Amino acid sequence: MSEFVLDASALIAMLKQEKGAAKVSNAIASARMSAVNYAEVVSHFAFHGMPVASIDAMLDPLPIAIVPADQTTSKLAGRLRAVTASAGLSLGDRYCLALAQRDGLPAWTGDTHWNLVAQDTGVKVVQIR
Repeated sequence: MSEFVLDASALIAMLKQEKGAAKVSNAIASARMSAVNYAEVVSHFAFHGMPVASIDAMLDPLPIAIVPADQTTSKLAGRLRAVTASAGLSLGDRYCLALAQRDGLPAWTGDTHWNLVAQDTGVKVVQIR
């Protein structure tokens, strides 16, 4: 069962062996991630020239529950713009927070600017770095 929601920045940090990678790696089997954030990860590596087959080979074995985008979570993400705009959060960031908010779970991220709005979102934000 999932215990937290994983942001794209945290998964990318793990995959690139950046600071915080071990924390994510040790807990990844307990993570869920929105399909929106999963797409962010795919697009990150595709943009940097990684072949499609390599991206799939890297991501497919990961034990992350991918949660489809739905109307309820999309509404929550849209409503979060008002409280997250000052910190410059993207739609992907808000989608991660919305899924965490919806499911009552903490959100793990590598983006420190989430701390500026965590209280306003009602989501416990866990920094991986």
